[in-house]
Amino acid sequence: MSNAPPTAIPDVQGSIDRRHIAIDRVGIKNIRHPVRIRDKSVGIQHTIAVFNMYVGLPHNFKGTHMSRFVEILNRDEREISVESFVPMLRAMVERLEARSGHLEMHFPYFIAKTAPVSGVHSLMDYDVTFIGTLAENGRHAFTLKVVIPVTSLCPCSKEISAYGAHNQRSHVTVTATLNSHLWIEEIVQLVENQASCEVYGLLKRPDEKYVTERAYDNPKFVEDMVRDVAALLNTEARIDAYVVESENFESIHNHSAYALIERDKRP
Repeated sequence: MSNAPPTAIPDVQGSIDRRHIAIDRVGIKNIRHPVRIRDKSVGIQHTIAVFNMYVGLPHNFKGTHMSRFVEILNRDEREISVESFVPMLRAMVERLEARSGHLEMHFPYFIAKTAPVSGVHSLMDYDVTFIGTLAENGRHAFTLKVVIPVTSLCPCSKEISAYGAHNQRSHVTVTATLNSHLWIEEIVQLVENQASCEVYGLLKRPDEKYVTERAYDNPKFVEDMVRDVAALLNTEARIDAYVVESENFESIHNHSAYALIERDKRP
């Protein structure tokens, strides 16, 4: 039996690349992993997130070590939240020996809601994404993206119709770059308060009457929605920059109505 040392396995990814072209983002996409998210009302919420994890690759390296991204997700049982997300991003960049990084975490987030008249309880799910970036100069940014379903009722339809008005479900998307902690629930409440009416998971007949009449008394164009939400985001000191979008899935047209406002509040 030979006593010769085992042959080292070559590190192909770490070899020299002579094309001298850096890659802005390289990594893994669409990997699912269980996470725990801080919940404003009950403390902790367990959900499943889809991760996209990238680093910048210098021009002289042939490739990156893809397995190390998965090691970051599995290295310990962490509570992933706004506070822990940026340290996780920094750990990823350090582990991959990179100078920059980009981390996305997309997950369904559930909020308990109470019907306005009957008081029945149900859960509403919202699409949420955490986005973290770490630049070569060491600066990081954390962005919170939330998609909020609401009801919108057309002011024009109400004005010109002898009775009734067309309404539809709409998605309002807020993408906010934060400088301190902001609850997901706060973004949701801010948007829902500006809609013609909220959307609920469960309604009884008295609730249906209420939400129909509430929307009729509070008509909103898609332009109204983004302006009303933007006006409140402008006053929120914890938000450095934002994009607010509203898409109405029109009930009497074969298209959606859409509006967007983008602002960077930093000097």
